[in-house]
Amino acid sequence: MIIGLTGTNASGKGEVAEFLKSRGFEFQSLSDEIRDEIRSRGRGITREELIEVGRELRSRFGPGVLAERVLRRLEPHHNYVVDSIRNPLEVDVLRRRKDFVLMAVEADEQVRFERSLCRGRESAPETLEQFVAEEARELDSADPTAQQLLATRRLADVVVDNNGTVDELRRRLSELVPRLMSAVERPDWDEYFMSIAKVVATRSNCLKRKVAAIIVKDRRVVSTGYNGTPRGARNCNEGGCPRCGSLAPSGTALEDCLCCHGEENAITQAAYHGTSLKGTTLYTTFAPCLLCTKMIINSGIAEVVYNKEYPLNDRALDLLRECGVLLRQCRL
Repeated sequence: MIIGLTGTNASGKGEVAEFLKSRGFEFQSLSDEIRDEIRSRGRGITREELIEVGRELRSRFGPGVLAERVLRRLEPHHNYVVDSIRNPLEVDVLRRRKDFVLMAVEADEQVRFERSLCRGRESAPETLEQFVAEEARELDSADPTAQQLLATRRLADVVVDNNGTVDELRRRLSELVPRLMSAVERPDWDEYFMSIAKVVATRSNCLKRKVAAIIVKDRRVVSTGYNGTPRGARNCNEGGCPRCGSLAPSGTALEDCLCCHGEENAITQAAYHGTSLKGTTLYTTFAPCLLCTKMIINSGIAEVVYNKEYPLNDRALDLLRECGVLLRQCRL
């Protein structure tokens, strides 16, 4: 899962991040993206520079740019803590992942000011009034590229009070984080198998369209296939298919196409290895064409789950229904 952290200065986000890192979460920070930019310009890193360069990056590349950069590095099978989320559109970007949770860390102004003093950082405010005045610039703004901590806080899924000691914070997190992790939804079986089919499609060597199908029995993959030229022929992307190589308009020159469809290859692969397909389910990234539909019916496949519609395909889908093959769409 991804736990994103937001909060005001000295609220304790760093302590939360350290706790999560000690529990196996990998650390990412939106502020580090700004720091890298500042270093590349040969300038010193100060709070003022972080605010101004962050605003500049959001203005040039969109308010969610820092989250976009971090999100590209996050793999689906790791746990992450993402620090320094300060703009609502950064939250929108990270919510593309279903396993994202925004945690707001909060503490009273006086507590945070005293923590700031204890840090002993250069240019830190020396009075509570200065501390509050500096922070006011980060709390709210009509500029969508600026920091908007109040609006970001309103999007939080969970709020952690950190007015106490570090030990109290850790005990609170020890109770909270396991609950958050257990609440993350796993993909259902359709999503799981369709995701596998999409990965199989990346092996396709067809120049026109990458399509794949997998065949499942008792929730176990028994055969896979992606579109491309027949066994022993030159791959489509190596010039093996004259139709694809000439970029023929869609629906034309079909008699010149040497590529086998993903469903066709999944069925013939099963036959090649002597695997019965009676009663199985076929997952395909595109609804099957009429030729593949006939193979599906005669091979004994009981159900077809498809992701996207195949053009001009009503007859094939009608035939599946007529012959008693269950048909469902799973958009992914």
